[in-house]
Amino acid sequence: MNVFKESKEFGLLIVGLFFLSLSSSIALAQERQDIGMAVEFMDHAACAYVARDKGWFKKEGLRLSTCESYVTGMALAAALARGDIQVAYICLVPAINAYANAGVPIKIVAGTHRYGYGLVVNPNKVKTVKDLERPDLRIGCVREGGAVDVLLHKTIDSYGLDPSKILNKVQRMNPPKQLLAIQMGQIDVAFLPEQWATMTEDYGFKMLLTAQDLWPLMQGSVLVVKEELIRKHLDIVRRLVKVTRKATDWVNRHPEEAAAIMARQFSITGEKVLPSKVVKTAAKFEITPEVLKRSMGQLEYTTSINQEMVQEVIDYTAGLGYIRKGFKAEDILDLRFLR
Repeated sequence: MNVFKESKEFGLLIVGLFFLSLSSSIALAQERQDIGMAVEFMDHAACAYVARDKGWFKKEGLRLSTCESYVTGMALAAALARGDIQVAYICLVPAINAYANAGVPIKIVAGTHRYGYGLVVNPNKVKTVKDLERPDLRIGCVREGGAVDVLLHKTIDSYGLDPSKILNKVQRMNPPKQLLAIQMGQIDVAFLPEQWATMTEDYGFKMLLTAQDLWPLMQGSVLVVKEELIRKHLDIVRRLVKVTRKATDWVNRHPEEAAAIMARQFSITGEKVLPSKVVKTAAKFEITPEVLKRSMGQLEYTTSINQEMVQEVIDYTAGLGYIRKGFKAEDILDLRFLR
């Protein structure tokens, strides 16, 4: 009888272990979800490029089904609407646009940097910000709704400029196209994100204003994830934030090595940058470690996010009419993973 009882208990133990193992396997399979990722083709996404180069995503069990690079945050925002992109390292302003205008269900789970935008000028033609009102000046900027376009409006507001004397002469083009226009002497002023702003110095341009001058504590880029990823794979999001924080800390400690890594990564991805129509223009420029290191000095790499600042950007963007209506910052933020 005791033998039978022990045999029965042993059998129940085996069955229990079987179901425990099965449950663990199912949970593991769920957390092995492939992730579609998108990043900006800029040193704004330094943490993502470093983490990928060092294999930290893979070491954390994060499997990237794709990792696409976009030349502007607006183009990346459009890609977020696709079902195969669940994660993006993107500027805050286009992330707000995607959420408010396109209804893309995303949450901001971490920051990547503050600042990272500049107003660059031909110093032979432009001496002061007031000069932007001159009718003879040719101004380049990304299309309406981009982060540097918002900085263009912030410049007008901060310096009391006449928008009617500026906005109607702005030529809308992506950053590499602006750089090409500068190289060919076709524009005198450009509002650009980093690293493109710093790259203009090689063509004799000068940084007249930076985001630090215009908007103290301005949130630059953020890590966003689809809400579905949070609901179904919470641990994946935790690991994404963990890797982002690790890579951000590493970039701050090793800026020269980070610049070298990004230069190498940019040379690899340069022929694949999206949208595809900008490839030929972007490929014309070599992005060197030296330029990247100088550019990185214009950014403050940090994963922390100030909710009040995010609200300020939302309100300002709404005031410009770039989003249909304002909303509360807490609606797009999920900062539990930073605690």
